[in-house]
Amino acid sequence: MQVMPVASSTATSGRLLSLLSLLQVRRDWPGALLAGRLGVSERTVRRDVDRLRELGYSIQAVKGPEGGYRLEPGIKLPPLLFDEEQAVALAVALRSAAGTGAGIEEAAVRALDTVRQVLPTRLRQRVDVLEIAAAGGTPVQVDPEILLALSAAIRATEEVRFDYAAPSRPADAEPRRLQPHHLLVRSGRWYLVGWEARRPDWRTYRVDRMTLRVPNGPRFTPREVPGGDVAAFLSARFKGSETDTWPCRGEVILGLPVTDVAPFAGDGVAEEATPGKTRLRTGSWSWAALAAGLLRFDCEIDVMGPPELRAAFAELAGRATRAADGGGAPAAKSRPKILDAEAAR
Repeated sequence: MQVMPVASSTATSGRLLSLLSLLQVRRDWPGALLAGRLGVSERTVRRDVDRLRELGYSIQAVKGPEGGYRLEPGIKLPPLLFDEEQAVALAVALRSAAGTGAGIEEAAVRALDTVRQVLPTRLRQRVDVLEIAAAGGTPVQVDPEILLALSAAIRATEEVRFDYAAPSRPADAEPRRLQPHHLLVRSGRWYLVGWEARRPDWRTYRVDRMTLRVPNGPRFTPREVPGGDVAAFLSARFKGSETDTWPCRGEVILGLPVTDVAPFAGDGVAEEATPGKTRLRTGSWSWAALAAGLLRFDCEIDVMGPPELRAAFAELAGRATRAADGGGAPAAKSRPKILDAEAAR
């Protein structure tokens, strides 16, 4: 890998780097246009192309009225060319790779060391101060071959068939079938979002629980996820709603100062109500879950609304009383709907 100087150079080596940079950003380049960009003759361009070929770059001559050149992928990896911003971006991406769970951590460390060795001193110092840690728990490891296979199926718009090892579920008699649309990582876990034609709806699956079957199924016509934003769509599924908002939201006054509440408010809004008390607006996937989550603050709670939240506190109080008395529980109520059980666990 080489880092291209930002300042232009009239030396042959500098011109070669500039030529290679141009060939990398466009498929076909007419010879006259390259010559004009570099400020040299077409004959000089031909000589420089020959020099790049000697270095291992596969550059094909393009036939046509104007003629030209095309940089093709070769059978071996020649030196790569990045400008300074690209080199720093590459180093950041490699250092972040450990938090993806994609099974490439060791290779990413080796690649980062290779990149670092060829960086100019000033860029190496910028990269060395980077400290990036994975948030949201330990990443769940995924076979990179599965990620590549799913990515290829998404690009080819081919249905995938797979077995799914969900916890507390019997094994499927037949493989599942899904039209894959998006592959993304959230909190160290990889998820596949796709359309299930048999039960027409969007589905989300954890990739680490998938065992792919071959061959893939038939081609399909891609769709757009509800709302058009796949990250917001996945976040909504975790909240058990159609949109990226909690289906159950309430407002309370907590008997704690806002400095004690805010660090644990999650995506809620905490603000001072009166000295020593906090107004908290927050949500959850059910009223019982919302009430139980608020009880963790271990303080007096004044429910401002809605009535469903008060009723949930009353129900929890009854359960707590029965548990303390060792009495039996009443008949179980139906659980609230969770839009996607695979993603919720």
